Amino acid sequence: MSGGPAFAHPAPMRIGGHEFHWGTRTYVMGIVNATPDSFSGDGALDPARAAEQAAQMVADGAALIDIGAESSRPGAPAVDAAEEWGRLAPVLRAVRAAVLVPVSVDTAKAEVARRALEAGADAINDIHGLRGDAAMALLLARAGCPAVLMHNQRGRVSSGDAIADARAGLEASLELAERAGVERSRLLLDPGFGFGWEVAQNLELLRRLGELRALGRPLLVGSSRKSAIGAVLWRAEGERAWGTAATVALAVQGGADIVRVHDVREMAEVARMADAVVRGWPPP
Repeated sequence: MSGGPAFAHPAPMRIGGHEFHWGTRTYVMGIVNATPDSFSGDGALDPARAAEQAAQMVADGAALIDIGAESSRPGAPAVDAAEEWGRLAPVLRAVRAAVLVPVSVDTAKAEVARRALEAGADAINDIHGLRGDAAMALLLARAGCPAVLMHNQRGRVSSGDAIADARAGLEASLELAERAGVERSRLLLDPGFGFGWEVAQNLELLRRLGELRALGRPLLVGSSRKSAIGAVLWRAEGERAWGTAATVALAVQGGADIVRVHDVREMAEVARMADAVVRGWPPP
């Protein structure tokens, strides 16, 4: 499988005081869900439990922690900013006190993002890529913080070419960011594995991931425990570690810079082994 044409790696980026050198390794982002209805069944509403979970993820190899307080599973009930912040605030504060690695917050609401940054978050992970809340781009411009912009295919008509659709969506997000004054050097991109795609389209995203490197920004892939893995393997959410491992290895082959996962210890080993093959050994 080809990762696509060769492209120069983006310049290093500082996130929360830590410097990330893209192209030297695949970084692992650990997921902490502060929700009662996480699709993976691992919601941690108790701040102490969330802090312990995050600290263990760091010990297991996570270079970043991502906290979300609104479930993004299909059919999940929407929550307003007040409820989302009520869930997020105590967990964010506890996790922030427990780990030294950068902490990002998974939210599409500018108000929640603003409060999260004030409470110590280092980055924002927007699953609508600035196309949900019109105030998000201006907030990021003012804050000057790093952000992940994801393409969300839900509710959108497909052209039949998943990579073309993802690229068009990401380019639209980058344009919104540029108009608002967000520095492109602070942005990471996520093609949105599991967000509105058919199973075959999700697999196509992984197979052709390298084509998105032409956008010139670091790539994040979040395939962990997603339903496409369940459809292929006929496994429930908690039984998809092996399938996730395969997608993580393929994401590394395709040029992913960050993999966002639930099972950090296992996937950190998968990423390290895949890096040894793809990027060379010993590491720089």
